[in-house]
Amino acid sequence: MRRTVYIWGDPERFANYRRWVESAGGRAVFGKETGRKTARWDALLLPGGGDLEPWRYGQENRASRNLEPERDAAELQLLQAFTAAGKPVLGVCRGLQTINVFFGGTLAQDVPGHGAWEGGDRLHGVRAASSHFLWEEGLAVNSAHHQAADRLGGGLRAVQWAEDGVVEALRHERLPVWAVQWHPERLGDPAPGRRLMEAFLDLGR
Repeated sequence: MRRTVYIWGDPERFANYRRWVESAGGRAVFGKETGRKTARWDALLLPGGGDLEPWRYGQENRASRNLEPERDAAELQLLQAFTAAGKPVLGVCRGLQTINVFFGGTLAQDVPGHGAWEGGDRLHGVRAASSHFLWEEGLAVNSAHHQAADRLGGGLRAVQWAEDGVVEALRHERLPVWAVQWHPERLGDPAPGRRLMEAFLDLGR
């Protein structure tokens, strides 16, 4: 049976995430539901987007932009529901930052050298923790963000870093929660984007 992956929002905005989920054999489901009905879905995906409200991690707004307060509230509520149920969660870019804030971490509000170029994503190398099975050394990923995880939240462990030390991927020590700062949904097929989604869909089976 195809695993269902819930994404809060409109399908038109996140069409590339739908294609990414379906390329690995899953089914993306979209909506604005945050209540009990979400219990029917197998996993949660938190996609990229604007910045989180800085007050949510104890800071004043120094460089945050394109804020999405309604989405912040909804995705944090969904994180509570899915983690309490022990269901898999995957964050991408903003999604990594949302996960870090949910677990009590903070964000660096403006990080130079990681934003998109005028023609598209910035590409750069990363190094990975030796214990992480998804990525080999020397992997190049795509970057299009100006914020990043600063102090990591409780239970979270970094497993991939950019050359300047910015956290590019993390996972929870006990829960099936993964996140990447780059954009696997835009890297195309095959690996590493598809390999990540396939592994995510296998979580909790």
